[in-house]
Amino acid sequence: MRIAHVADPHLGFRQYTRLTSRGLNQREADVATAFGRAIDGVIASAPDVVIVAGDIFHSVRPTNSAILFAFRQLARLVDRLPGVPVIAIAGNHDTPRSTDTVSIFGLFHELGIHVVHDDARRLDFPERGLSVLAVPHQALFREPRLAFEPAGQAPHQVLVLHGETPGLFGPDRGGAEPGGAFLSTEELTGGDWSYVALGHYHVQHQVRERIWYAGALDYVSPNPWGELREERERAIPGKGWLLADLASGTVTPHFIEPPRRVIDLRTIDAGDFASAELDRMLEEAVESVPGAIDDAVVRQVVINVPRTMARELDHAEIRNWKARALHFQLDLRRPEAAGRVVGIGAPGTRQTLPEIVAAHLAARPLPASVDREAFVRVGTDLMTTLEQDTQAS
Repeated sequence: MRIAHVADPHLGFRQYTRLTSRGLNQREADVATAFGRAIDGVIASAPDVVIVAGDIFHSVRPTNSAILFAFRQLARLVDRLPGVPVIAIAGNHDTPRSTDTVSIFGLFHELGIHVVHDDARRLDFPERGLSVLAVPHQALFREPRLAFEPAGQAPHQVLVLHGETPGLFGPDRGGAEPGGAFLSTEELTGGDWSYVALGHYHVQHQVRERIWYAGALDYVSPNPWGELREERERAIPGKGWLLADLASGTVTPHFIEPPRRVIDLRTIDAGDFASAELDRMLEEAVESVPGAIDDAVVRQVVINVPRTMARELDHAEIRNWKARALHFQLDLRRPEAAGRVVGIGAPGTRQTLPEIVAAHLAARPLPASVDREAFVRVGTDLMTTLEQDTQAS
């Protein structure tokens, strides 16, 4: 029994201002391409079951183009893998925050997909010796909370969840996405599961034996740079999906070709350099990128940059880099004052203004109809642009 485990496509995700030739936001098109490539890989692997562990869409009200693309790709999956069960649960991004909002997930019932978007459901496939307990995001907030336990005589027992396991985002939770449900260790290990398929965390990650996050298919979280750092530290080559063999317990990552390069350049310490020397260091960093920065998403952090130095930089060249890249973020950080506590965090910790704004917006009460992730993203994007314009003036 082999299970293809896909998670967090986030179709409909939008970022930056560039459009495709057809008028679609370029990053939305990238995310769609990533999902299509994952579906290609799943079809080629011919699994016995396909599981999509939440956040098919980035918003509870996805764009028409995202809905149409999801429908076509899932229809292709069902057509090319006849008789193979496809199970999809709703994550926090695609779960309505109000009872007045109807979930788009009902549309996929027409394809013969087993869609679970409100209450938990146990899905039995006797011909495959398989029982799946599918628990969508909304069900994790029912009182009392459902006990996650295998049931029946099926030899293969699978649990599907979308949420956050203990310690996942570190002690300061600096990279955590708002809105996730917390999952305890006892809930995940309380039964003899053949496999636990998780969604919500965007980096492929083994929690315990047979308990895995598949990771997202593109860099769609508020903290893509943290994802890049973790992938680099753990030698994970990128984004993809998982193929789990329940008989042997082996889990094989399948990575997709990235639709867009996302590059975090090595941090530069300006120290006591003059602005001309920093200009040279920036140029060397940009020109050292394999394949150049053109059409990529790029961040360059520079620390210990006084305000006067920031004003004296070659802003014409910086504008050129911004024109070449899909997005070029020059993150200039001023020197720390001795003993100073800046922003939110432990003594000596410095948060950028966009990070402070993101933390504030993530905790601010909002009407149920407002997409919190989009609200935070717009606020931080505006603050980043304002900060860069101020440094350039």
